[in-house]
Amino acid sequence: MNPLLQVQALQSGYGQVNILRGISLQVCKGELIALLGSNGAGKTTLNNTLCGLIKTCEGHIYFDGQEISGLHYKEIVKRGLIQVPEGRKTFPNLSVLENLQLGAYSRASQNRQINLEKVLLIFPRLKERLAQLAGTMSGGEQQMLAIGRGLMAEPILLILDEPSLGLSPLLVQEMFELIHALKKTGLSILLVEQNVAQSLEIADRAYVLENGEIRFEGQPKELLKSDAMRQAYLGV
Repeated sequence: MNPLLQVQALQSGYGQVNILRGISLQVCKGELIALLGSNGAGKTTLNNTLCGLIKTCEGHIYFDGQEISGLHYKEIVKRGLIQVPEGRKTFPNLSVLENLQLGAYSRASQNRQINLEKVLLIFPRLKERLAQLAGTMSGGEQQMLAIGRGLMAEPILLILDEPSLGLSPLLVQEMFELIHALKKTGLSILLVEQNVAQSLEIADRAYVLENGEIRFEGQPKELLKSDAMRQAYLGV
C-alpha cells in the first residue's frame, strides 16, 4: 500500500538547533497512527514541520504522492493535511458557528453547509451552542470545537496534537472513543499523544519519539511485548 504521508530522514528545529534528527515514518490511507512521547520529545516540532510552520533542514516529506517539503503552510492546508493544534487554539471571542465556518475558509468552502451538518451530527453538543462564544465553553467542549473545525476542511489526513491534554479522566475516555469512531469512517489520522496506554488501544501502528528520534515503532501488540517500552512509558 502506498503511504499517504511519508517522512524520510527528516531533520528540523529552531535556528541552528536541530530538534528532530532523522525521523522516518509513514501513514497509509485509512490508518490511525499514534505518535507517542513525553514532553520535550519533539512531537509538536514534528507536527509543525509537517504542516509547513517550521522549515525542513534535511530529509523529505511526501503527502498524497507529492513532496511538500518547503511548501507554505497555506498550500499544505489546501492539499488536505489539516492539524488540530495542541491547546485547541479556538477563537474565544467568536461564536461556535463562526469558529466552525473558519475551518472551511481556505479549503472546502463550497461544501461548508454540508460539512457543518456532518460535524453537528458528530458533535450534537456543539449544535446546542452555535451562538455561544467559544471562550465560555469548557475544555472538553473547546476540544470538540477544534476537531470539528478541522473536519470542516475535509481533511485527507487529520493530525490531532494532544487532544486529551487538560481533560478529566471521563472526558479523556470520551475523546478516545470519538477518535476511534472517526477512524472507522475511513479518515486517516495521525494522533500525537502523551497518553500511551489509551492511544495504543485504538492505533493501528505507533511510533515512540524520544529526544528527537524514533525509539520504538510497530503494532501495539508488538510494542507491548517490549520490556523497555513498557517500563519507560507504561510504568510496568
